[in-house]
Amino acid sequence: MTGEEAATPDRRPRQGARRAAPKSARRKAREFALQGLYEWLLGGADAGVVDAHVREQDGFDKCDVAYFDLLLHGAIREAAAIDAVLAGHIDRKAELLSPVEHAALMIGTFELMSCVEVPYKVAINEAVELAKSFGGTDGHKYVNGVLDKAAADLRRAEVEAARAARG
Repeated sequence: MTGEEAATPDRRPRQGARRAAPKSARRKAREFALQGLYEWLLGGADAGVVDAHVREQDGFDKCDVAYFDLLLHGAIREAAAIDAVLAGHIDRKAELLSPVEHAALMIGTFELMSCVEVPYKVAINEAVELAKSFGGTDGHKYVNGVLDKAAADLRRAEVEAARAARG
């Protein structure tokens, strides 16, 4: 080996090293919807104002815009129904939740209620990932527990079929 070869770092990936998978357009849509719901929960601004503000964010053009619209506007429109579902599974009033956890729960619950093409496990997992990325240390565990219970009510047949398949 020449001195130059020895000085050049090995550019091959280390064995066992993983490269993070790129975020899907839907994951990005959920992240932007979370940001919008966070703003809406804190400031109570009109949905149109929140929508316009989020659309100005860097990287918005890489998200699934139609899915963002569905999540943000659907969750705001159905906020009372979503909070009514959550009330049966949370240990405090929804207004007392962390705004990030509340927004993640709103997205997950909205998907469970209105997006039947999204498997319930995916809706829960995506909300948990939002809470992991943007929330407090253990907020994702809370989100997971609440949505797991909500899914048993909102998607009973799907949840029971999955449990039966596990044995």
